[in-house]
Amino acid sequence: MNNSNTNNNQLQAVVFDWAGTILDFGSCAPMGAFVRLFQQFGIELTISQARGPMGMAKWDHIQALGRLPEVAAQWQARHGRPFADADVDHLYEVFTPMNAAVVPDFCDFIPGALDTVAALRARGLKIGSTTGYNRPIMEVVSPIAAAGGYRPDNLVCAGDLAAGRPSPLMMHRCFADLGVWPAHTVVKVDDTGVGIAEGLNAGSWTVGVAISGNAVGLPLADWQALGAAEQQALRERATAQLRTEGAHYVVDSVAELLPVLDLIEARLARGERP
Repeated sequence: MNNSNTNNNQLQAVVFDWAGTILDFGSCAPMGAFVRLFQQFGIELTISQARGPMGMAKWDHIQALGRLPEVAAQWQARHGRPFADADVDHLYEVFTPMNAAVVPDFCDFIPGALDTVAALRARGLKIGSTTGYNRPIMEVVSPIAAAGGYRPDNLVCAGDLAAGRPSPLMMHRCFADLGVWPAHTVVKVDDTGVGIAEGLNAGSWTVGVAISGNAVGLPLADWQALGAAEQQALRERATAQLRTEGAHYVVDSVAELLPVLDLIEARLARGERP
């Protein structure tokens, strides 16, 4: 059957990440929790190390941290055995309530996020969402966001499906939930490499957010306190990082998303695909 879907050349949906993209400028909520988590087990972890796997499901994130050579060596010395998946299970059980307890303090919207989402809805676009947070953590975050005016059309959490990022499965769930296809009519917006990969692996356009998220990793007040030259150096580094990770476009934050969508729609109209 020939489907002459006129929407093939028009965007239908934007799928946003949560922390570092829509709320929690700097993606700060999980950082202290990861450091405190490993401290409880006698392991010293730096904020920089903790940020490395950001965007992954939190179980996978903990496993990746435990595999860092400097962490693995500490674990062996402290516990007399290698860091194993059973340890990941245990740490994950401790981590979830620890992270859930701090997220309410990190739910401020990124400046411009609500205006951008409202503009997308005015264009008739659907709003999807995926996250590296699990359901119990999002059961804390979602009502706070909703009370502030952010209610995406769906939510796919780490742990909902057989695999999280960088696999495309959470994006596939978004397509099904939102009733949108083909994949090239969807844009994924994220602040992490694995989140960009999630979009790329699904066959969607991807937009990285450089300043508001994990790539810079500073709270809003700290970012605003920097001089213009320092800001520009961090912007260039973060932008280069997200481009290396495959983002089709990179913006400072979601506040700058709309002109990029115009560029993508122009490319679609020319028959270009991600």
